[in-house]
Amino acid sequence: MSQAINSMYFSPTGTTKKIVLGIARKLAESTSGKPDQETAARNIDFTLPGIRLKPVSFSEQDVVIIGVPVYAGRVPNVLLNYLNTISGRGALAIPIVVYGNRNYDDALIELRDILEANGFKVLAAGAFIGEHSFSLTLAQNRPDEKDMAIAEEFAKGLYVKLSAPGECKAVAVRGNQPYRNYYKPKNKDGNPVDIRKVTPKTNDQCTNCKLCVEVCPMGSINPENVSELLGICIKCGACIKKCPTQAKYYDDPDYLRHKEELEIEYAARQEPDLFV
Repeated sequence: MSQAINSMYFSPTGTTKKIVLGIARKLAESTSGKPDQETAARNIDFTLPGIRLKPVSFSEQDVVIIGVPVYAGRVPNVLLNYLNTISGRGALAIPIVVYGNRNYDDALIELRDILEANGFKVLAAGAFIGEHSFSLTLAQNRPDEKDMAIAEEFAKGLYVKLSAPGECKAVAVRGNQPYRNYYKPKNKDGNPVDIRKVTPKTNDQCTNCKLCVEVCPMGSINPENVSELLGICIKCGACIKKCPTQAKYYDDPDYLRHKEELEIEYAARQEPDLFV
């Protein structure tokens, strides 16, 4: 194969980044025959808002591994505008979604459809598991060694498909069309609740280091007062999980009930779902 390997990801807590780069590095290694080979072309981390202002385009000479987390069973809606500005122009794409052990629902087929609509040819796809953004125990420390070994085997399968003579065939993935609605949590009475406007609180352990300002993918935390939000919160978990003093937290009852419900009902380990 002669194509250049590219990686792209939105990864507030690092789980999607780990999977995408693991696949990209193994594919680059298979292509070059050299161990620990870095990706041969671009690595685009579009987690922070400034990066999402820059147009990106590829060509038939590119292979692009692109990953996003699953939010409420779908591609995060805050990413749709950006994803639809990426121009494939005949590049091969491998969409990757990472979910918190509940279900990826229609996120993978949605990401595949976005890429195909933007001029990519989808070669393969995968749904992997990462520690849930709401929790420290649900899919704890995933992707783990087993996940990364599966990611490497997936990359080897990609290399075989890319190296086969003739044009690469498109891949079918699991999901519904039209897509299901966004997954909604329910209260104790079984009625849907809306946690979209729930925002993190800040306790007196905050040292004003402003790390939360730096890692917020929406640029929403006020640098002059880190307890204040200037924009939306997507519940990505970055400010909470990366705070060195555990100063960020949620106290909304509906949010906390949903978090506990997820941790109980979806504790059984899920495994990656691959399509090559």
